[in-house]
Amino acid sequence: MSVTLHPAPAPLPDAALAPWREVPVALAVDCAPGARQIDPAIRPLRPAGQQPRLFGRAVTVQVSPPDFGAMLYALDVAGPGDVLVVDAGGDAVTAMIGEILSGHLRRRGVAGIVLDGAVRDVGTLAGWEDFAVFARHVTPRGPTGAAGGTLNAKVTVGGVTVAPGDLILGDDDGLVCLPPATVRDGLGPVQAKAGKETEWERRLAAGESAAAVFGLAPPARG
Repeated sequence: MSVTLHPAPAPLPDAALAPWREVPVALAVDCAPGARQIDPAIRPLRPAGQQPRLFGRAVTVQVSPPDFGAMLYALDVAGPGDVLVVDAGGDAVTAMIGEILSGHLRRRGVAGIVLDGAVRDVGTLAGWEDFAVFARHVTPRGPTGAAGGTLNAKVTVGGVTVAPGDLILGDDDGLVCLPPATVRDGLGPVQAKAGKETEWERRLAAGESAAAVFGLAPPARG
């Protein structure tokens, strides 16, 4: 058994990514054509209101716990602005990453991790305000092998397919994966919904009834 490293795809240009940087996950999930919501059970380590926003291109990793070989190779592959997206099969027994590996990724400028599996050393990881960690499980048990896995291939994380180079957004509400076609062409519906929400807030604050603001039919009288 050995680790397989596939070539990385051509990255999406920064100009295409930039307009998505401040888009809330909820808006992207609701409105962006082709957006893929990642299982909400994969949660951020930090409490709501303190979670750093996650934004970056996916570097994909597949591992078979307790082996974490591909995670070690990922230390040299992931770079500034990337998000390490790890398919560990939802395993709850063995942590695939902790303080040492995460700290190295952080020093390299990686934006954070999405792990469909387990993480450890969370007291340290949750203290970092510039490195976002989303994981399905927390466990103290570490890996016991480093011989296998795959990098830069399609993976299944949180029930959705993530390809290398997809844009990952994460915030307190959860995670979403945006494929290149969505990044290029899907911003219009998101911006339209954002404008509509701003108008709803303005009209409600001005004292209009909810029925008028949302165009509701008169309720049936009992």
